[in-house]
Amino acid sequence: MMRIIIMAGILICINVLASYFHTGIDLTKENRFTLSPSTKKLLHNMQEVAVVDVYLKGKFPAEIQRLQEATRERLASFKEIAGNRIIFHFIDPLEGKTEPEKKQIVKDMAQKGMVIQELRNNNEDDEEFSSKVFFPYALIHYNGKEKAIMLSEPLPGNKSLAEGINYTESMLEHKFADAISQLQRPAPARVAYIIGNGEDLGIKTFDMLASLPSYYYLDTLNLMHSIQISLAYDAIIINQPKITFTGPEKLKIDQYIMGGGHVLWNVNQLNASIDSLELHPPQIMAMEYGLDLDDLLFKYGVRINTDLIEDRQNLPLPRVMNNGTPELHEWVYFPKLNPTSDHPIVRNMDFIFGQFTNSIDTIKTPGIKKTILLESSKYSRASAAPVRVSLTMMSFPLNNEMFNKPYRPVAVLLEGKFTSAYKNRLAPEFLHFLDSMKTPFKPECDSENSMIVTSVGDLFSNDYSTKSGVIPMGYYKFNGQYYANKSFLLNCLEYLTDHSGILESRSKQVKLRLLDNGRAKDEKTQWQVINVSIPIALVLVFASCYLFFRKRRYEIKQKQ
Repeated sequence: MMRIIIMAGILICINVLASYFHTGIDLTKENRFTLSPSTKKLLHNMQEVAVVDVYLKGKFPAEIQRLQEATRERLASFKEIAGNRIIFHFIDPLEGKTEPEKKQIVKDMAQKGMVIQELRNNNEDDEEFSSKVFFPYALIHYNGKEKAIMLSEPLPGNKSLAEGINYTESMLEHKFADAISQLQRPAPARVAYIIGNGEDLGIKTFDMLASLPSYYYLDTLNLMHSIQISLAYDAIIINQPKITFTGPEKLKIDQYIMGGGHVLWNVNQLNASIDSLELHPPQIMAMEYGLDLDDLLFKYGVRINTDLIEDRQNLPLPRVMNNGTPELHEWVYFPKLNPTSDHPIVRNMDFIFGQFTNSIDTIKTPGIKKTILLESSKYSRASAAPVRVSLTMMSFPLNNEMFNKPYRPVAVLLEGKFTSAYKNRLAPEFLHFLDSMKTPFKPECDSENSMIVTSVGDLFSNDYSTKSGVIPMGYYKFNGQYYANKSFLLNCLEYLTDHSGILESRSKQVKLRLLDNGRAKDEKTQWQVINVSIPIALVLVFASCYLFFRKRRYEIKQKQ
C-alpha cells in the first residue's frame, strides 16, 4: 500500500513539474518545431500580454484539422518562450447564436478583415457534414491594439488543399511573429511614394496605395518640389518613372541613400504597354524612356538593360481568330516568374507575373552583396531596343532553341555600404545647392544599407474594369488566377524597414509527406487490425510475463 502511495506521489510531482518545466527535441529534418532566433528574441522582449483568439473550433475535414493542430502547436511553442504573456483560445464565434446575432457577428468580423468562408466536403466516406462555414483567421490583441491574420490563404495555380495547408503550416510562425512585432511598435514605419517623374498615381496603383496604409505610414513625395528626401522616411518607392530625372533629383535620391535611407526601385527602361497594342495596326516599337538613372544604379551595383525579355513561361493573351472567336495564345512578353531563391523575401512564394520586362546585369562593386530574387525561366531571351512588338507574333510557332538566354535577373537585392555616385565628381552647382540647405555632402554610407532593384513591368499595378471596378494586384483577368505580386511588394518593404529579422521566419520549409491514397484505401482494414491488435497483444504478453515471473518468485520464497 505504501508503495502505491509513494508512486502516486511521484507521478503527481512529475506532472506538476512538467507543467512548469518542459522541453522537447526537434528531430524533424526541416526543424519545423524550432522557432527562429528572431522570433525567440521577440517573445523574450514582450512587455505586454498577447491574447490570441483562433476561430477554428469545431469538427473539420482532416486537412483543416491539421491546420487547427498546427496552429495550436505553434502557439504552444510561443507560450513556452513567452510564458504567461501568450494566452490563446480556440473559438467558434457562431456557436449558440441566433440568426440575427450570426449576421451581426459576420458583419463585425468582416469590418476587421475576416471574411466568412464556406468549406465543402466532397469525401463520400465522410457523411457527418457536407458544408460548413468557418473563419480561417486569428485575432491578436496586444498593446491596446488588435490585428487579424488569415491562417489559410488561397494559393494561385493548381495547388491541392493538402499542399495549401502545408504551405500555411510553414508560414504560421512568421504570421504570428510579424503580427506581434507590428502591434508592439509605437508607430508604423514611414514610407514615401515618389512622384514627379511620370510615376503612376491613379487607378492602376489604387490597390497598392490603399493596401500599404494597413502596414505603414504612407506619404507621397514630389521629388521636383521637395528640397530633400527626409530621413524620417524608412523607405521610398520609385515605381515605373517615365520622365527623365534631373541632376538635383538624382542627388536627392543619392544623398538619401548615403544617409541610410532604403529604396525599392521598380524601373522599366522601355516604353511598351498592352494598351498601345489596341491601336491599328496592332504593333508598337518599344523605345527608351531616357530616364538617365544608369549612373546611379551602376554605382550601386546593377545595370537595367534597354531590352525586353521574351519567355516561354508566360501568361497567355486572347486573340480573335478568323472565325471571330477569341483564343488564348502564348504571349512571351508577359513572363511568369517563379521565385527559386532561398532568401526570406521570396522563399515559399508562388508565381509573380509582369509585363514588358527588362533584364538586369549585376556589376562588380566592392563591399556590395547581390542576391537575385527573381529571374526569367530556362527558356527565355532578351531583345535589345528598339524592339518591334506585334500581336501577329502569336501566329508563329515557337521553338525552345530560339530562347537561348536563360535565367535573366529581373529583381536584385543589394546590401552593403554604398558609395555615392557623385563622390569626387560633385559639380559646383550641386555643392552650392547642398550648402544652401546647410547639409554636408556624404560620399558614402556610414553603415550597412540595402535596396531592391526590379525591372518587372507593371509589377505593382492593378487592373480595373467598368463593371467590377478595381481588380486586386496580382490578378490576371484572362485566366482568372491570382499571383504573388502583392506578397512580393509587402515582403520587400518589410525587409527594408524592419530590422528585427522577423522575415527570416518565412524561410522555414515544412515538407509535405502524404500517404499513398490508393494504398491507404486498399489496405485500410489491414492497418486497422494491426494498429488495434498489436498494442493489445503487447499488453497481454507483458501481463503474462509479469504474472509468470511473480508466481515463480512466490514459489521460490515458499520453498525456502
